[in-house]
Amino acid sequence: MNSIERVENRLSGKPIDRVPNLNIIMQFAARYINVPYGKYSTDYRYLVEGNMKCCHDFGIDMVSAISDPYRETSGLGGCISILEDDVPRCTDYYIKEYSDVKKLKPIDPSQSERMNDRLNAISLYQQECGSEFPILGWVEGAFAEANNLRGVYHLMIDLHKEPEFVKELIELCLEQSILFARQQIKEGAQYIGIGDATASLVSPKFYQELILPAEKRLIDEIHKNGARAKLHICGNTTALLDLMAESGADIIDIDHLVDLKSAFEKIGEKALICGNFDPVSILLDGDVEMVKESVRNCLDIGKDRIIISAGCEVPKFTPPENLKSVAEVLAER
Repeated sequence: MNSIERVENRLSGKPIDRVPNLNIIMQFAARYINVPYGKYSTDYRYLVEGNMKCCHDFGIDMVSAISDPYRETSGLGGCISILEDDVPRCTDYYIKEYSDVKKLKPIDPSQSERMNDRLNAISLYQQECGSEFPILGWVEGAFAEANNLRGVYHLMIDLHKEPEFVKELIELCLEQSILFARQQIKEGAQYIGIGDATASLVSPKFYQELILPAEKRLIDEIHKNGARAKLHICGNTTALLDLMAESGADIIDIDHLVDLKSAFEKIGEKALICGNFDPVSILLDGDVEMVKESVRNCLDIGKDRIIISAGCEVPKFTPPENLKSVAEVLAER
């Protein structure tokens, strides 16, 4: 059974040879192939090389086009600084005044250098490993992208003072997310990850009123275009779990800050759960036995409804033997 079959069977409730391993690799992959992260995040050839090598060497079951949250932001006019060996950063927010939203226009992803680089990554994956590994494209959720354009401090104030402005900004960001998702699916992505990290900072009320409707519409479009959706919200989402389950996502990532048993109780059969051992205290700072114990605990809780991953990205300096031990445990079961 190859990785495509393994992940698809898990989602369809069919027999599998082992639980899929969907650890997210970004900075670790660049370091593993001895490439500065500035090159990895701007040249799709390095991203593809790093993912494929890590998938083969560490038993990971999905190649990914994710590197940082600023692909769309760059295309929409945000000022993004590419660092030599670190994650790109936004150094100047595009939306400084409410009137600036009127200047914001979604663009063709192929006409944006950084969005097009991701499209090229997916196309190369399709050529190099499309018959072996499922391909995960990636878009920013509309609320996360609003944060990238406005800044989290100002956006949180806007939620209370100017909610209509936030709605308008989310709508424009959603249009861009949909365009980008469609293009990635056309290039060969069978899965689209949705990063909506800032959503973990809001109350269930705001999530239900402003964020969830946008996530639902995005996921509906992903499904209409023939792909599956993976919702990723970093942080403690305990208060949002029942609402996240209504998004329509096929896979929901659960960070280590969330009690895994509670996640299964609240999400139930509505989606597969991916998670959720601590990427820092366990995967980075722990030893092999700690990693194995944590993975086994996740498997015991999730049974036939879980996909294994650290709660978030594999840290850059993770000992390779720790990451390899995840696959070793899965091979035992």
